[in-house]
Parts: sequence; C-alpha cells; structure tokens
Amino acid sequence: MVDRRGMQDHADQGHVGRDHVGKDQVDRARAQWAKELPDLDTGPMEVLGRIWRLSRLATPSIEATFASFGLDRGEFDVVGTLRRSGPPYRLTPTELYRSLMIASGSLTHRLGRLEKAGLVRRVPSENDGRSLAVQLTDEGVRRAEAAFREDMASEADVISSFDPDKRARLAALLRELTFAVEEQLGKRAGEEE
Repeated sequence: MVDRRGMQDHADQGHVGRDHVGKDQVDRARAQWAKELPDLDTGPMEVLGRIWRLSRLATPSIEATFASFGLDRGEFDVVGTLRRSGPPYRLTPTELYRSLMIASGSLTHRLGRLEKAGLVRRVPSENDGRSLAVQLTDEGVRRAEAAFREDMASEADVISSFDPDKRARLAALLRELTFAVEEQLGKRAGEEE
C-alpha cells in the first residue's frame, strides 16, 4: 500500500505472523494523524514512536527484576556502573554521574540509599586525598552481578522469538541512529548557546 506521500506502507503487506507484524499502535496513531493533519509527515513516529513503545513495554519487567534484588532502576544503574568498571569497582562521584548522565543531587540520594543498604562505601580517592570515591562492597559486587545476569536472561527471553539475524541488523541500525540523534541534538544545543 502506498500512502499520501508515495511512501510504501510496510505494515500492510501480508499476514500477521512470526516473520511479519500487522498494524501496531504506531501505525494506528499515524493513520489518525493523517486524517486530522494530512499535510504533516508523521514518519519519525515509525522509528522514535516504536522505540518509545518498546521501552515502555520492557520497563516493568526490567524494574521487577531489579526489585527482586532490592534495587530500583536508578540504584542498579549505580551498582552496575561500578561493577562493570572492573576491580576495585571504585569511581569518583563525578565519574559516576557523568557515566550515568544524571544530576549530582540525584546521585547523592542514590548513594545514600546504597550505602545504608551496605552495597557501597565511601573510600579515600586515590587521586585526591581530600575527596571520597564510591566503591562496591563485596555484597554490592555480588548483588550487581546477580541482578544483571537475571536482567539479561529476562531480556533475552523477551526478544527470543525475534530472528537473530534481524536482531543483529536492528542493533546495528539502532547504534547508527543513536549516533545520528546525538549528533543532531549536539548541533541544536550548539545553536542555542
């Protein structure tokens, strides 16, 4: 089927099945907008709308996994970042909040909760004796790894019916899209300064 701009509508090409998906929520929203604002190209919704929808679908399962380890998603982000940094599983608060891309105040609150739970401790920084670094405790290392392993198993299950070759192609395309979006948003930020 060809839409009003001569674009191929791939969502209406055959049956619904494992290798083909029929019309989804994004297709229905685009069709409604096409009736209401026929001059507006809603093509970006095909990509960004679906990414947003997938995130919304997956988030409850991910959060439930982390909750089963006594962590919320933000807390896992901290312990996961420390764990993947390698031994001694220690970073400065500045390194952490840059890696997490959150406000330093949010990090301070998370660190307080994690310290109280016995998952992190503050230790003198190797680079600056006046400041404290954040380091995983042995329990923090154990819990971060266990939570991540369980999360990866759950996420693998969620996408298990999606063809592995298509998954690899999609991952590569999403990487390219991420770089393109970061570049474009960086340009916008530079124009606003």
